[in-house]
Amino acid sequence: MYTDLEIDALKEIGNIGAGNAATALSMLLSKKITIKVPQIRVIPFDDVSKSVGGPEKLVVGIFMRINGDIDGNILIIIPEQDAYGITETLLNAKRDRDWNFSDMEKSALTELGNIVGSSYIVALSELTNLSLKISVPSLAFDMAGAIISFPLSLYGYMGDTAFLIDTEFTEGLAGIKLHYFLIPDDKSLKLLLKAIGVSTIERDNPGGNGGI
Repeated sequence: MYTDLEIDALKEIGNIGAGNAATALSMLLSKKITIKVPQIRVIPFDDVSKSVGGPEKLVVGIFMRINGDIDGNILIIIPEQDAYGITETLLNAKRDRDWNFSDMEKSALTELGNIVGSSYIVALSELTNLSLKISVPSLAFDMAGAIISFPLSLYGYMGDTAFLIDTEFTEGLAGIKLHYFLIPDDKSLKLLLKAIGVSTIERDNPGGNGGI
């Protein structure tokens, strides 16, 4: 369904976005943050909850809407235990893991989601020359099925295809994983793939079209 060129471009978006996120988080925390080379998968939207452990798995979800040359959604899913670990690192304080998240912890997780979400969108924009903006993040702590239903309740629809960027920290937040879903609206999917393909060809063959 997807060409090698498109998959390679998506991997590059993941690599650049991870680098952007690591740099921004390192500055925020005043400590070195590194991220493992992200794993990129293309999955049907209906498989999103399955890919994070099932619809009944407790997770933190951070949602952002994309607008601009293409429209779509960003959904960042953080497993419950990893979310606890993130808040302890961000706030430099141990917590009772039987408690719900405090307002301060929710704010810290939202800021992390905003940084990671923005980092990948900046990478996408730079690679494709698309003009893109993202909304203020919304956060929820619930079962994965309910989290994934949240954007549907807001907009009444979601795209049929999700690009999953599995992000794992290896230093500073070692062992913590995020599931980053880029879900373009159906009408924007072809535009996105075209922009990825064209911009990659232009980058690899600047100023020329011989042989294409």
